[in-house]
This record gives sequence, structure tokens and C-alpha cells, in this order.
Amino acid sequence: MHQRKSKKLLVYFFLIIIFSSISNNSINSYKLNKIEKINISGLHESDNQKLLNEIKNLSLGNIFFINENEIIKLINANSLIERYEVFKKYPSTINIKIEKTKLYAKINNNGKTFLIGSNGKLTSSKSGNSDLPYIFGKPNIDEFLKFKKIIDESKFSFKEIKKLYFFPSNRWDLHFKNDILLMLPNELTYEKLNNLFEFLENYKGENLNIVDARIENQIILNE
Repeated sequence: MHQRKSKKLLVYFFLIIIFSSISNNSINSYKLNKIEKINISGLHESDNQKLLNEIKNLSLGNIFFINENEIIKLINANSLIERYEVFKKYPSTINIKIEKTKLYAKINNNGKTFLIGSNGKLTSSKSGNSDLPYIFGKPNIDEFLKFKKIIDESKFSFKEIKKLYFFPSNRWDLHFKNDILLMLPNELTYEKLNNLFEFLENYKGENLNIVDARIENQIILNE
């Protein structure tokens, strides 16, 4: 029994020597390259380039010892990004695949116009977003996203909304592109919105301007 153990120990000893030798030779012969290329896709070209420059300023060094938390921190700070994936392509390339946030509406914040994204973040307004509806008032961004979800679940199209008015009582008004103002109740559901949609679809009058649905089971029209 003692002899068997001695033979096993001898075998393990030689295996350790062999693998240690292989490992040392590999490390000595392998050149650890610095990161040579970073590919970013998913945003507009100028936004991709801006993020690329920020990442390059991190002085990333070697791909094996890269601090991914620094890259992730930069990506998470970008309000245009909804989701992302970071891939290492050995020996010296990093690929970053981005899903851009959807821009829903414009809102005033401290005298400046911002865009509300589906990620719940605000982005500085740029030209080319004139089709987005404008929010008047100061809603909580999460509350707005919940409200938009109700609209999306209903038969109304959010794309047909020109302006949204938010009131301190947590009530909303919708001003559509056809210039009809829809005054909504506090306790809003997509079922109530569907009822209002059906009403407007079947309405036969002309020059309708205001639909007041603030009172339960009652609709007041201003023609």
C-alpha cells in the first residue's frame, strides 16, 4: 500500500514538472498585445465615435487584464443606450453592440429641452426630433412611462399625440394632431381609453374641439 502511494506521488510530481514547464514556456513565448481595435455599433456614427473616444481615454492596456467596470460605467452613463453587450475578441479587439433607447417625448427641465427615452433617462434635445410630442408640466419620468404604456395598450396611437399636459393632481390631457383636446380622468385605464376611442370613432358631429372625460361615466363636448 505504501509503495502504491509512493508511485502515485512520483507520477503527480512529474506531471507538475511537465505542465509547469509547458506553462512557463507558453508565457515566455506569448506576446501580450495591447488593445488595438474597439468596434462600437448601434448609435448614430457621431455618437459611436464620441463613446469610442471616451473609452480610448481609459488607457485600457492588455485585453486579459482590462478593467471592464470602467467601460460599463461609461456605457451606463450614456443616456442614449438602452441595452448593450461587450465582447472580447482575442488577442486585441473589443466589440460593443448597443441597442439605442427609443425617444418618446420632449420636456422642459430647468429651462432646457430634453428628450425622454424608454430607458427613463433624459437626453439633451437635438434637431430632427420635431415629431415628438411636448410635455407641459413636471411629471415624474417613471409615471410618464407608465402613462404611455396605458396609451400603447389602448386603441389610441401615441404617434397621433401633439402635446401632453400633466397636472399636479396626476391627471393628464392629450392634445392630438387633429386639434382635439382629450381631458382624462385621474384613475385612467386602457379600457377607459378604448371607450373614449370608440366614442370618437362613432361621433358624427363637426368641429369637435374638447372632449372632457374627467367625470366618471360622463362626457362633455365643446364644439
